[in-house]
Amino acid sequence: MGKKCPDIYEVGPRDGFQNIKDFIPTETKLETVRLLLESGVKRIQLTSFVSPKAIPQLADAREVTKHFVGRYSDVTFGALVPNLYGAKAAYDCGIREIAYVASVSESHNQANINRTHRQSIEELIKIREELPDISIIFGMATSFGCPFEGETPLDKLLAFMEQGVRAGADIIELSDTIGSAYPQQVRDAFRAAKQAFPGTPLGYHSHDTRNMGILNSWIALEEGTSYLQSSIGGLGGCPFAPGASGNCATEDLVYSLNKSGYDTGIDFERLLTCARYVKERVDGCFSGHQINLGAQKL
Repeated sequence: MGKKCPDIYEVGPRDGFQNIKDFIPTETKLETVRLLLESGVKRIQLTSFVSPKAIPQLADAREVTKHFVGRYSDVTFGALVPNLYGAKAAYDCGIREIAYVASVSESHNQANINRTHRQSIEELIKIREELPDISIIFGMATSFGCPFEGETPLDKLLAFMEQGVRAGADIIELSDTIGSAYPQQVRDAFRAAKQAFPGTPLGYHSHDTRNMGILNSWIALEEGTSYLQSSIGGLGGCPFAPGASGNCATEDLVYSLNKSGYDTGIDFERLLTCARYVKERVDGCFSGHQINLGAQKL
């Protein structure tokens, strides 16, 4: 039995796929999730319940969700939602854990979802009131840095976090949206958040823009995060941050954890098979490393 490990929360089917220009066949999305499940991944963000006009790639959100939800009792399937309408749609499809995202940087919030902080919090309150039994992750984008405003001050992060907690969020997710975070910043943020809100679980969402995705994830692990989000193959990125690469690659993260004695419950070889399956079929930017290596007995 290995060391206790936070959940590996796979977001590739949502964050990894959403910015891909050419529509990925629904069958490919379903097979990707099936391969993830086969490798042992137990927490997956399947899609986003957003207008197809905004994100055409995820127009098949209901079809993908209904294919999996209710069939795997030991797996948590989540979805991202932009508003109450999306939250209700996800709930109707059987989703019981949603991610509702707002940016700590108000300028990024306006650019990304066209809302003020006040409007974002008001919508979160509506979701909490209308769906009292759903688990809400408050995804705090630009927790560490913003392409428009620079590094995020810790006091600003905590102040916005307080609004999310008061609005009824069950989990606070510190999101390194553009991959600007560095280890000491991640450590300081987690310690300050735990001290300010000791009863609120924290999650971590990393990007690997500056090759710090795994390192920062390890810091979050050491500081008690409840999950580490990553994307198969390292797919993903922020459209408002030129050059921002995808999330920390799930297979790279799992390799490092498995080799270090952590019990991820995930079979690395099967996960790598999934990553290579996606790379063969999706025209995207893959920031992962393991998928580019040949067969090695390691």
